[in-house]
Amino acid sequence: MEPLAEQLVLDSRTRLLVLTGAGVSAESGVPTFRGMNGLWENHPVEAVASPEGFQADPALVWRFYSQRRAGAADVKPNPGHDALVRWEAHLGDRFLLTTQNVDGLHARAGSQRVVDMHGNLFRTKCADCQREPFADTSVHPSGTVPKCDSCGGRLRPDIVWFGEMLAPSDLERIGEFISRKDGTRLVFLAAGTSGAVWPAAGIVDEVRAVRGETWLVNYESAANTERFHHFVQGLSGQVLPTLAKLA
Repeated sequence: MEPLAEQLVLDSRTRLLVLTGAGVSAESGVPTFRGMNGLWENHPVEAVASPEGFQADPALVWRFYSQRRAGAADVKPNPGHDALVRWEAHLGDRFLLTTQNVDGLHARAGSQRVVDMHGNLFRTKCADCQREPFADTSVHPSGTVPKCDSCGGRLRPDIVWFGEMLAPSDLERIGEFISRKDGTRLVFLAAGTSGAVWPAAGIVDEVRAVRGETWLVNYESAANTERFHHFVQGLSGQVLPTLAKLA
């Protein structure tokens, strides 16, 4: 593809914060909640993605996430994921990727500096004790509720569900990257996101408050498009590979 008319310059004086949303994963074939019309097997999404849903029927919740694990295992990163890996290799510690996606595709593509804002599908934690979350690819048979080896309590996916707060450590890591005073210019790029889910939708304002440059790459206009300096309309898998000039 030919370079785009607008190019994002990533040089030795630049640090880049990237936010990716469901649109990036959807291009790899990962179903989104919107794509399911808010329902899964006629259950409202909240029934399988909230603390109340887990309390009411943990086996149903695990059936949902086991299906998602099985499906995600066959999905591959797309050229948009690969472009971000190249940018990180070029920028090193001047790069941070934060994602609303839980499918682990960024890590599978090779991204290392990743903040999983909404958790990770392939991580599990205990609902009843303080055991550290752990990597887990298990696909459980229908009706199964796995138990914690430490306390015997119920395990749950390490996902930030509706009504839950994001991990303070993740928000701190993002905030520290934005406020870093190392003489570099800050650029923020959001890709494949609706701009309607907070606090991710407010990152653009945090970056603008410190005079950072802001870019949006999305298939359609987002809820907060007017907050960005640059809007490139298109699929992230097509736009990102030619968007940046590495200098």
